[in-house]
Amino acid sequence: MVELKNEQISIVVAEMGAELQSVKDSKGREYLWQADPEFWPRHSPILFPIVCSVNDDTYVVDGKEYHLPRHGFARDTEFTLVAKTDDKLTFALHESEETLKVYPYRFNLAITYRLEGNKVHVIWHVENTDMQEIHFQIGGHPAFNIPGGKMEGKIKLDNEEPMDSLRSYIDGSHDMVEVPLEGDKGVLELTNHFFRNDSVKIHKCQTHRAMLMDTNGEPAVTVDYKAPVCAFWSPYDKHAPFVCIEPWYGIGDPRGWKGEFRDKPLMNHLLPGASFMSKYTITIG
Repeated sequence: MVELKNEQISIVVAEMGAELQSVKDSKGREYLWQADPEFWPRHSPILFPIVCSVNDDTYVVDGKEYHLPRHGFARDTEFTLVAKTDDKLTFALHESEETLKVYPYRFNLAITYRLEGNKVHVIWHVENTDMQEIHFQIGGHPAFNIPGGKMEGKIKLDNEEPMDSLRSYIDGSHDMVEVPLEGDKGVLELTNHFFRNDSVKIHKCQTHRAMLMDTNGEPAVTVDYKAPVCAFWSPYDKHAPFVCIEPWYGIGDPRGWKGEFRDKPLMNHLLPGASFMSKYTITIG
């Protein structure tokens, strides 16, 4: 575990998965879900090199089958702390004999956490160190405590116009079919019923900010993102006191989808020597 703090905020990050473990304000109040296994035993996993699932945990590269579990291998792989300053931590992961068995590309993946006042900037950097083009997806899965301690609250989005989400199913699958987003002027009501079809996936860059409101209607946590997809999730029928706000550069295989990995919906591509960088930002209060 590695800790970083300033006068307004403190964080803890584990080298396993480069996963954020804690986000506290200067008064010691915890904002990140603390991984109670009764509900969900994670805090904020890194999703790489896939987001969600490939059908039957199987995908095809140049006609050859490979197998990956849901959300890929990064979240369950040890990263290395490669840099630490007064306001920044950087963790790195590159290919190994084990990753090449399930993902046939060479890469460098760096995850940086940078503090700025009451903000945590989560920065992703993917570099292609292979001799061929590589294909990947990446996403965040941070879980935040719902103010009041129960599955009852609101998220306010930055878009008040009617929006669409992808048609999803309780088994975690989806179709690339748009259905009206359940919300009024960008306000999502957090109830158990809201998650009856697993996660709610808003795509096509319809929103770039999500504010989890406290019991007084003020922002408790704000997440800003540039990603084309943002998903919202809490385990259905568990009435868990947390919600995940998930910026994604990618999405799982639609139901029945078959084809080459590179042709998956919302796939990212890097030529040899090229790199990808993006981030999302968590603001407390």
